[in-house]
Amino acid sequence: MVLTTPREGTPAPVETAEALEQATKRLVEGTGPLAVDAERASGYRYSHRAYLIQLRRAGTGTYLVDPLAFDDLAALGQSLADTEWVLHAASQDLPCLTDVGMRPGKVFDTELGARLAGFERVGLAALTERLLGYTLEKHHSAADWSTRPLPKSWLTYAALDVELLIELRYALATELERQGKLGWAEEEFAALLDAPPARPRPEPWRRTSGIHKARGAQALARVRALWQARDEIARRRDVAPGRILPDTAIMAAAQANPEDLQSLTALPGFGGRATRKLARIWLRALTDARQLPDQQLPTPTAPSDGPPPPHRWAERDPAAAERLARCRAAVNRIAEEIAVPPENLILPDSVRRLAWSPPEPVSEQTTAQALAGYGARSWQIRLTAEPLAAALAGQ
Repeated sequence: MVLTTPREGTPAPVETAEALEQATKRLVEGTGPLAVDAERASGYRYSHRAYLIQLRRAGTGTYLVDPLAFDDLAALGQSLADTEWVLHAASQDLPCLTDVGMRPGKVFDTELGARLAGFERVGLAALTERLLGYTLEKHHSAADWSTRPLPKSWLTYAALDVELLIELRYALATELERQGKLGWAEEEFAALLDAPPARPRPEPWRRTSGIHKARGAQALARVRALWQARDEIARRRDVAPGRILPDTAIMAAAQANPEDLQSLTALPGFGGRATRKLARIWLRALTDARQLPDQQLPTPTAPSDGPPPPHRWAERDPAAAERLARCRAAVNRIAEEIAVPPENLILPDSVRRLAWSPPEPVSEQTTAQALAGYGARSWQIRLTAEPLAAALAGQ
């Protein structure tokens, strides 16, 4: 059955202090878990802030809160902090909710729960169809939620995102308990809240799509210069960087190395009206990159505090490459047995670090200690410490 309309109709956004106070009062009076979702404007805006927050609780219905209308939502968040919040892909929404002062004390992540339950399709629509028999339409998932006023069809879509979350939470909890995995899920949900904020990447420009085509330090310097110039403009305008200058254009200029406006604007991605207006900025960035002394040019690979990329292990440390292959095989075997994705059983980065620098001496206990130091949860350590120790030892 396709669900097209919220049970209580599409609510108007909460945009005034009086409406927010009333919504808070009603939600506090509700019962059971709180369904929560947030809409951002990814691909349109530079920031990752929330542009709409959806809340639903038994006995209260759904509220759509416009965070742009308020300095923050700390009072709302504090009033509901002791309630379990149900989110889908919580790691995506928790940062923008925290930014407006909303932070739960307990969460249930329906996407993560579905992964642990061994479901192949873990999108919200796929789960509601499988477990509840309802299909959700996802027409506006990639919309520009910074748009004001928000169209009613978008508000309906947003309300439907929390319409079934609570029912889905209970269905997944039942399935996880049946499989003996509910305790694992609870550890994972607690870890979501305990996780520190993501550290900024030391050289984010290296994630430019197609950067592998930049041959040599000079070409990398041109990529970096254009990326940094674009990022400064995007940040100032609060516009997604790709809308200022696409990665394909950066790579075209990095490879061609144009030295004048005519050559630059003839390249793919630089011919548009908006891009041409910024042509002198792009040209200046390229000129600055050409004038860098050798010691200021970027290195071929990004600095890292961890092991090198695995594809280089066979050449640099063949024994480590063999350990990694054995460890990966052990993880994959366990993951298949318990029907959990390998990356949810244990982080691939933890396996790489373990294989590159094994504990001394190698034992189940020292391996467990190493995994704990990498942030592995107790259920993960119980399942993997012994087989990983054996893999490290070549057994």
